[in-house]
Order: sequence, then structure tokens, then C-alpha cells
Amino acid sequence: MKNFLNRVIKKVNKETIPAKIKSNFIKIDENGFKKIENSLETNFFKGWRKKEYFSDEIFDNELKTQLYSRLDRNRFYYIPWICKNIDLKGKRILEIGCGTGSSTVALAEQKANVTGIDLDEDSLKVAKDRMDVYGLKAEFICANANDVFDSLRDQKFDIIIFYASLEHMDYNERIDALKKYYSILEKNSFLIVIETPNRLWYFDEHTSLLPYFNWLPDRLAYDYAKFSKRNNFSNLYNDFSEKNFEHFLRRGRGVSYHEFQIAFEVDIKDIKVVSHLKSFFLPFSTEYRFFKILKSITPYVSEGFFYPFLNIIIRK
Repeated sequence: MKNFLNRVIKKVNKETIPAKIKSNFIKIDENGFKKIENSLETNFFKGWRKKEYFSDEIFDNELKTQLYSRLDRNRFYYIPWICKNIDLKGKRILEIGCGTGSSTVALAEQKANVTGIDLDEDSLKVAKDRMDVYGLKAEFICANANDVFDSLRDQKFDIIIFYASLEHMDYNERIDALKKYYSILEKNSFLIVIETPNRLWYFDEHTSLLPYFNWLPDRLAYDYAKFSKRNNFSNLYNDFSEKNFEHFLRRGRGVSYHEFQIAFEVDIKDIKVVSHLKSFFLPFSTEYRFFKILKSITPYVSEGFFYPFLNIIIRK
């Protein structure tokens, strides 16, 4: 029932996209998709992401996600949400965690000027190939966001987006990145967080597919990872080493409002969350009741911090 309703909501979202947004969507032909697929197979699906770690069904789904599903999600979900609050045309955007470029395409085709940062060189190779196929331009930087801050601090950005990236940083990196990049935003500019798993949520849908996983201390979570049903997760962390532990942490740990309060050094009530994306919950479902509990415990915190994933727009 829930999956059916989610499909209905997705269809309604697609049908209600404003024409001024939809008219900017760039279509590519089968040859274009093939070029992106070849780039993914050559550059992305290797190492811990190689095909052998997936069943055929899951790999096909991962490929579809990278080919077009992620772009569709941005076009029909995140972009309309952002555009309700901010006109993207001509805006200078720093996208931290651009990955293989699906979100970069979605931003750039709305006439934004995008600089994308990602630590994964192989993902950036795909991102550059994807942008070429769509006939779009963006600047890409392969680096840890904190390492290149000094070279970016004097540039003016209207929007800084942490796109599915905060969860892949260790704690010190996360606080440092939030503190530094928030500091260079001018008044009334925006910091946006997209697709970041919420540490407070009871089920980890992002990494382990286990209940309470993001509530566990990092080392305990590492040892418990072997109980995950996710093949390219549970079988990678059987033996402990510092290298394996770092890789594990970068697979994705949850984030909550606490990091923002620490990084911004303000009362949580003074963080200006101007918009957030809501998750759909069936009335009186476990998810609905848990969400209500979180809200009731800390009613002074924006409800955007209480959904399974953080999708929030903060105005400085």
C-alpha cells in the first residue's frame, strides 16, 4: 500500500512541475545514455562497487539509478522544492558531494553556475562525461571539501549545497565543513542539505538497512555491520583495521541537528530553516508515530530535523 501511494505521489509531482522548470529539462538520445553507461562501467562500478558484489537484480537497479533515476529524482523532487524558495537562474552554487553529476545536471540545466566538489575521482570522471552528453558546463574539483576551503573562501556563492555528503565525513570533518562554509555565506544566502540520513531515525535506510544502526557508537556499529543483509556492506568489514574503519565511516553515518548547532554556535531556535521536504507516512503507522514522538520531545527544533533524511534549506 505504501509503495503504491509513493508511486502516486511521484506521478502527481511529475505532473505538477511548473512549466518554467520543465522547459529547461534537456533530453538525450539512446546514444547519450550509452555513453554515460560506458563511463559508469569503466569508472564507477569497480573496487567495492564492482558488479560481483551485487545480485543481477540489485546491480540493474543501481545502474538505472545512476543512469536516469537519480536525475529524475532531482528534477521532479528536489529542484521544484528549491525553486519554490530560490530562483536558481544565474545563482552561483557550490555543490559539495556532486558524485557522478546527476544533481549537477539538474542544477545546471536550470541556468545555475555550479562548482562541484567530490572526493571520489572515479565519480567525477562520470560527472564530466555526463555533463558533456547533456551539453552543460560546470567546474569540478576532486578534493576533500575542507582541504580546498582556503582556495574557495573568497569566492561568492549564493547557495552552498551539502548533497548526500555530510554523512560520508568523519565527525571533525563534518563540523569543520559546516562551520567554514557557513561562514563564507553572505546574509540571506542559503545552505542546503539534501539526502542526508538522520541519526535520530530508528532505521538506517541508507547504509546498513538495520534498525537503530545510526544510534550505535561508530566502533560498535562497525562490529555489528556483519548482521546487515546488504552484501556489499556486511562482507567488507569482518576484520578490523584503521583503513577498513575509515572506509566504513565514509560509507555513511547519520547526522542530526546537533552538528548544526555546534558548527554554527547558536541556539537551535536561531537556525533559520526556511523550508524542508516532508516524508510521506501512512496515518498512525510506526513511522508516523515515531515522527510525532520526536517532535513532541523537542518542539523547539524545526520538524525538518525529524524525518528519515535531512532535506532542509537554511537561510543565513
